[in-house]
Amino acid sequence: MRNTVNWILVACGGILLVAELLLGAVTGFDLALVGVSLVAGGGIGLFFESTKIGLFSSGALALLYFAFFRRWIRSHLTAPGRPTNVDALLGRAGVVTARLAAGDAGRVKISGEEWRAVLAPGAGQAREPGEQITVESVDGVTLTVR
Repeated sequence: MRNTVNWILVACGGILLVAELLLGAVTGFDLALVGVSLVAGGGIGLFFESTKIGLFSSGALALLYFAFFRRWIRSHLTAPGRPTNVDALLGRAGVVTARLAAGDAGRVKISGEEWRAVLAPGAGQAREPGEQITVESVDGVTLTVR
């Protein structure tokens, strides 16, 4: 019976880890880190063959995470004022590598990277390879340029 509880802790922790993966870190890694606490606590309980040690370890690790590390992890996941990769592209200049026309996507090169691009509404005439462009917005992997 002692090991059954510890195996349940390990299994529940694994389920939380899988749930975090399926949700795509929407929970801010809370499920993953609580899952790791359960797995580690259950593993410690299995090592010592003690239900009490397993339950205590799981609880203590989860409490440590919530009390000390959660705020630090959240602050590093969402850093206000820090530009994202998308923000870094806005306003950047580049060169057309494959013809861009209204309603017809082409290719542009920015800082050595090639991107799919479309012309911004009202940008005027088509852009030919070698012409300069400026990034106006980003939608997925497609740049809107002018």
